[in-house]
Amino acid sequence: MHTFLSPEKIIKSLRLKKDAIAADFGSGAGGWAIPLAKKLEDGQVYAIDILQEPLSALKSKADLEGIDNIQTIVADVEEERGSTLDDDSVDFVLVSNILFQAEEGGKVLKEAKRVLRKKGLLLVVDWTEDSSFGPQEGKVSQEKIKETAKELGFNLKKELDAGEHHYALLFEKI
Repeated sequence: MHTFLSPEKIIKSLRLKKDAIAADFGSGAGGWAIPLAKKLEDGQVYAIDILQEPLSALKSKADLEGIDNIQTIVADVEEERGSTLDDDSVDFVLVSNILFQAEEGGKVLKEAKRVLRKKGLLLVVDWTEDSSFGPQEGKVSQEKIKETAKELGFNLKKELDAGEHHYALLFEKI
């Protein structure tokens, strides 16, 4: 039986305070931002995407579900200071299924480091290299992510179960 990625299951497993501040880099239409906002009921989620259209869809979904702690931001997280968030301002950054399309994934992780507070958490979820699903080119290996994150000053806390077609790596900013 195939197991697929479950954002709800992964977010539920994370030890995040209800008042945490989170950023979802490349949030799209909210597959992660909505369950994250539900978990952080007294917190804030910044849903950041380079395109307005999926963010508008996310806002509509959030409104329908009565979720009011998501702020959408049109921005490019591959640019220096691209997220528009302040330095050391968030407790948790999620980077899901965007590194394969980034020209330089290290820049995305560097931006995550900039906005994360000390001891803040970074969750990277992406396609496994051998998955027949998802993009067939540009997939970034777990090893490459681990290496880049370590170079940037992150410690790998644990690997999470993300189904057969994805990996999930949880890092802590040193």
